[in-house]
Amino acid sequence: MSSLPPSPVVLERCIIQPPPHTAELTLPLLHFDITWLYFHPVHRLLFFNLPCSKSHFLHSILPQIKHSLTQTLSHFPPLAGKIVHPLTSSRPFARFSPGDSLTLTVAESDHDFSHLTANHPRAADDFYACVPHLPPPVHSSDDVVFSVLALQITLFPEHGVCLGFTNHHAIGDASSVVQFIKAWAAVNKHACDANLIEENSLLPSFDRAAVADPGGLDSLYWNLMKKSRAVESPSVTFPLNKHRTTFVLTCDDLCRLKNHVQIRKPDLRPTTFAATCAFVWSCLAAAEAAPPPEDEPEYFCFAADCRGRLRPPLPAGYFGNCLALVKAEAASGALRGEGGVAAAAASIAGAIEKRVYNEKGILEGAEEWPMEFGKLIGKRLFGVAGSPRFDLYDVDYGWGRPRKFESPSIDSDTSMSLCKSRDFEGGLEIGLSRPRKVLDAFAAVFDRSLKNL
Repeated sequence: MSSLPPSPVVLERCIIQPPPHTAELTLPLLHFDITWLYFHPVHRLLFFNLPCSKSHFLHSILPQIKHSLTQTLSHFPPLAGKIVHPLTSSRPFARFSPGDSLTLTVAESDHDFSHLTANHPRAADDFYACVPHLPPPVHSSDDVVFSVLALQITLFPEHGVCLGFTNHHAIGDASSVVQFIKAWAAVNKHACDANLIEENSLLPSFDRAAVADPGGLDSLYWNLMKKSRAVESPSVTFPLNKHRTTFVLTCDDLCRLKNHVQIRKPDLRPTTFAATCAFVWSCLAAAEAAPPPEDEPEYFCFAADCRGRLRPPLPAGYFGNCLALVKAEAASGALRGEGGVAAAAASIAGAIEKRVYNEKGILEGAEEWPMEFGKLIGKRLFGVAGSPRFDLYDVDYGWGRPRKFESPSIDSDTSMSLCKSRDFEGGLEIGLSRPRKVLDAFAAVFDRSLKNL
């Protein structure tokens, strides 16, 4: 099989640097960041309706995109910098030096824009013409140096554009990357005025000293990572043999779903997040053509933002990773049974209570997390990428709200994507990438289960 994704028609590769006055900045990678050092790159795609000609795009829209990106990077210099992975005992770090840059690829596509931005099943490979690629790591005798962000804008002439973002997870979590996306959008929409970043409370905080580490987690995690992993994540292999489908839960669906859980678990008041994830987890289990034994454990894992729960708390604009790992467990038979959604919701809610609302703090037991989650490799594991907290449908570069958000990252694992709905106030969008037969079976269970709530 080919190891190369579908190739777009590249019109230009632009080298974008922060303004010359941008100061050098070095940030140590903390235990929050080191966890993601060898994780696969994170991809996000935002499609916008923009019915313009190629000439108008190249001469009017593209120059503003470039300039606004330059202005925005003056506030987010680590995204134009590198991650340095020493081959000695020293910990890795992120560094921006004057002259560092990132690549903005400008491409053109003849794919069907309406098809790609729909909810029905679409071949996962087709999206990779819009996904930018991080440059390969640079190896030397002393270190390995990683780029942290690549961008691509793809024109679908007379229909729209797609902004693609690929980042190294160790530079920042979803909170940080979405903050950058919204800052760039604000600057581009309003005539490249970088002051809007501060006015809209989108300024990042790079204060690593604010992150207390009384338990020595930074050194502990780094010593574990050095022993257990290589320095590069595996590449994606094509064809993926998967399709992508978006499933929508309206506000009314979510209310009925939570009521369904509460009737069966009167002491449980599930959050929208817990109820949604439980519903998808249970439906996936029920849709399996060859289910495992009823007592086989299934795991649901996700990352919870720690910023407001550390002692002392960090500012909401803290730039980097700040995530606690949460693990829920349930027997396969319990997930597939009549009370599967309630069982899944109870498991997820219990895991959140244990980790996020722990009286001893959200990092209680964090020294065991690498081993705890390492044991899940090869197990029946499901997860979630994204959160209803991050509303990418309110991002506006001056072209109106996005028509569609897609998360190609879920092609590389068994996660679902989750975000606020574009079309239904209070609703959610769920993205799944699976072989077509699996998706069709899931869709049938999903629809039937919704009707029966």
